[in-house]
Amino acid sequence: MTRYLLDRALQSVVVLLGVSAIVFFALHLTGDPAALMLPPDASREEIERFRAAMGFDAPLLLQYLRYLGAVLQGDLGTSLRFQQPVLGLVLERLPATALLAVAALAWSTLAGFLLGIVGAIRRDGWADLLVRLVALAGQAVPVFWLGLLLIILLSLRLRWLPTSGYGELRHLVLPAVSLGAYYMSAVTRLVRASLIETLDQDYIRTARAKGLSAWGVVTRHALRNAMIPVLTVQGMYFAALLGGALVTEIIFAWPGIGRLAVQAIQNRDFPLVQAVVLFAAFTFVAMNILVDIAYAALNPRIRL
Repeated sequence: MTRYLLDRALQSVVVLLGVSAIVFFALHLTGDPAALMLPPDASREEIERFRAAMGFDAPLLLQYLRYLGAVLQGDLGTSLRFQQPVLGLVLERLPATALLAVAALAWSTLAGFLLGIVGAIRRDGWADLLVRLVALAGQAVPVFWLGLLLIILLSLRLRWLPTSGYGELRHLVLPAVSLGAYYMSAVTRLVRASLIETLDQDYIRTARAKGLSAWGVVTRHALRNAMIPVLTVQGMYFAALLGGALVTEIIFAWPGIGRLAVQAIQNRDFPLVQAVVLFAAFTFVAMNILVDIAYAALNPRIRL
């Protein structure tokens, strides 16, 4: 297991290097960064001075090696728009995104598991049909449309919740609900499918023969094995949410990493864009490793 995790860590380093290279060169392919970052009326001399000050006059490969060396020392660069270290800007927005991600994932996971269990136990019944309709609707409705609908209904008409803001629990409700609806539907379908497959196993029939109720069979025997594929999806969902729920943060003016990424792109702030993408890639890599560790905890046979 230790060797496997070391191999995964080495693979993760290679992935992060690849992501940093792709983002760096892709941003510079959009045009001369010095000309893009300065005002349109900037003179040629000002552009040349800015290019020399930022190191953009060096060959592109040398620029990347310099950037990579700074990253390895913990320096992701300085924001051209905010004139602050980009790492500090990302970490400053991280609590808001983490709060939104945890809230959305928490309610969607709880609701998804409950609905999935009901659908599996009442397979092909009216309750299962209702569960499948809810899951289908949740995955079919776009996040931006649901967010705007919630604002119109619950904020503008009923005036129960604010349209935007940050800092209080009531500000969190609408973004978390709109963001978690898709994931709730995905968890519901996955839990239902996994449980149906698990409930057909021989050891489940033995548990039923002992007189256990349907809920007892699911909670004590079937659910643990059925959680393995669900765990994979949950890990990736949380990484995606933590990397920045861009659309939701824009709609509800949520001060998170996704909104910061949009501002960085609009301002042609190359160092900040690179930092946000690198942070998102690191989040995905870290969640992959944590999911692998959780696999072994749920099913000891996987350690072999």
